[in-house]
Amino acid sequence: MFGKKLKVSLLALLSGLILGLVGCTPEGKSGDAAMAEAAVSKHKIVIQVSSNDAKTQTIAMNNAVNLQKHYGMDNVDVEIVAYGPGLGMLTQSSAHQSRVSSLAMQDITFSACGNTKSKMEKKSGKQVALAEGVQIVPAGVARIMELQEAGYAYVRP
Repeated sequence: MFGKKLKVSLLALLSGLILGLVGCTPEGKSGDAAMAEAAVSKHKIVIQVSSNDAKTQTIAMNNAVNLQKHYGMDNVDVEIVAYGPGLGMLTQSSAHQSRVSSLAMQDITFSACGNTKSKMEKKSGKQVALAEGVQIVPAGVARIMELQEAGYAYVRP
């Protein structure tokens, strides 16, 4: 008889522990507390553009805008990194030039690969003029890697 009561008590204790743990994160916070904390923490994303396809470039910018709408401009850091054939998107001669400059003023960071820019200039013999608000980084791929190491999510449309 004592063994049966002990088994029932142990099962009840284990059930209570399991139910209590289900609602907690590994840090011991309740699910609601963890969700609330996640809601106020800043989201970070890097979007790769390495294609000269206008539709792909438009999708990248749409993704950036949609993330700002979803989370709020103050709750998400968005950086679009362009290199290789995708760098054309960030030039002054691009069909996207005015939108790029406009989005740069709305806290979307645009980074142009310095390696690609140098190669384009060497090939054409002319300076490549970038859209207003575009920053140059030494290497686009390295910039993406650094951002991912800093906790940025990665998207390539």
